[in-house]
Amino acid sequence: MTNGRILWADDEMELLRPHLLFLERKGYDVVTATNGTDAVELCQQQQFDVILLDEMMPGITGLQALERIKLIQPTVPVVMVTKSEEENIMNEAVGRNIADYLIKPVNPNQILLSLKKLIHRKELVAETTQTAYQQHFQQLSMQMMDCCCWNDWAALYRQLVDWELKLVSADPALADMLRMQKAEANLGFAKFVKRNYADWMQHHDFTMNHDVMQHHILPMLKQGEKVFLVVFDNFRYDQWKAIETELTDYDITEQLCCSILPTVTQYARNALFAGLMPSEIKQRYPDWWTEEDAEESKNLNEPHLIQAFLDRVRRRDTFSYHKINTTDEAEQLLAEADELLQRNSLNVVVVNFIDMLSHARTESKMVRELAHDEAAYRSLTLSWFRHSAISQLLHRLSQTDCRVVLTTDHGSIRTDTPVKIIGDRNTNTNLRYKLGRNLACESRDVFTVKDPKSVFLPSPNISTSYVFATGNTFLAYPNNYNYYVAYYRNTFQHGGISMEEMIIPLVTLKGKNR
Repeated sequence: MTNGRILWADDEMELLRPHLLFLERKGYDVVTATNGTDAVELCQQQQFDVILLDEMMPGITGLQALERIKLIQPTVPVVMVTKSEEENIMNEAVGRNIADYLIKPVNPNQILLSLKKLIHRKELVAETTQTAYQQHFQQLSMQMMDCCCWNDWAALYRQLVDWELKLVSADPALADMLRMQKAEANLGFAKFVKRNYADWMQHHDFTMNHDVMQHHILPMLKQGEKVFLVVFDNFRYDQWKAIETELTDYDITEQLCCSILPTVTQYARNALFAGLMPSEIKQRYPDWWTEEDAEESKNLNEPHLIQAFLDRVRRRDTFSYHKINTTDEAEQLLAEADELLQRNSLNVVVVNFIDMLSHARTESKMVRELAHDEAAYRSLTLSWFRHSAISQLLHRLSQTDCRVVLTTDHGSIRTDTPVKIIGDRNTNTNLRYKLGRNLACESRDVFTVKDPKSVFLPSPNISTSYVFATGNTFLAYPNNYNYYVAYYRNTFQHGGISMEEMIIPLVTLKGKNR
């Protein structure tokens, strides 16, 4: 079996005979041409894995041949192998999307390396990555057992996501191994949160939602910085890593912070903007807190909470608030960006697309097929971002002196295992947490909070308690149980305890051209 079919076009093929023999011994099938016209004709007759093309040949030039070859085989990688060191030729070749550019004289190993990069790179990377994960598997398991603080769990989660991204095209058996290891980590993380969450309300040495304004935004404002705070609703850390590669205009400072419980917008985002925990918001600003059973939106008062925070810290900074639900709204924001920067010290943008995608995946079979697993979910997120006005906005901001802080209120997890729970008719509908009276659950894996005040959560009634799902479970009522489970299994949900929901990105972007 050949390692690849190569076309090499060069008017000095006789001088390159040793190179051809070397490549043939390495398992490559090499077809030759001595001019650009013959090379084009061969491309009309055969398919090639790589084309090696000299620029200076009799008849049409290498660049002219390249243009014609791309019309016939648009995806074939082309390597320019030429004596020319003229910068304009290099620029034109790169501009026409060549895969590599080699200057003569070349040795056979240079050619071999280029072929390995272009033909075998994915296989070699996958093989190396899979071997590396197998070697690190035991190390990750030991690290999981040794996690004793928030920073340990955040570091472990960062590594697990890194492997998840690397093993996208891996052997299914290895991908399953990683999924099981991640599930095991989530069980350990849930036990850790159960033991420590109440204590975090009194003291913690890491950032939680309600610390962001005080400890990250306020210091920038005090230094006279212009700040754009961009909050992607329901944005997981792995989704951030997917779009990070698009932000080449920025120097990036990344850290992981902790979403509060419940990991839903009503609690976590209000806490972020107010700089307060939910029960404190309800106590200080009762008119701005919306109860679970209210029909209206739970986040109507976010601009008021931002203003209240600035008032409490005695800042007179002007700010704007924008909630982006549609492309038209995003494009309007982009059009106003320069004016907003000039007028305000702080501009807050809430982007709802990813949350809308998550809900659409639950309700639409077509969207569920498009985002059938975490990798596909990331891919959809990246595709949206690349073509969005939000991406254009961030590019525009990179050319200014403002700081961009990019974060979220919480993430989400793909649920799989139902857990039966019983509650009265006033119990809320979220699948990952419940609050109400007389809640009863058959599982010991849930986190039950019988005294909401101890974790700074509102208590609509004296006997209200909270129950949080852990790992990849979701809470289901016994009534119509089978239908309910079939409908919500394998959907992305949030509100409970998992690394995906609670360990979230907090990123500061500084334009490289500042």
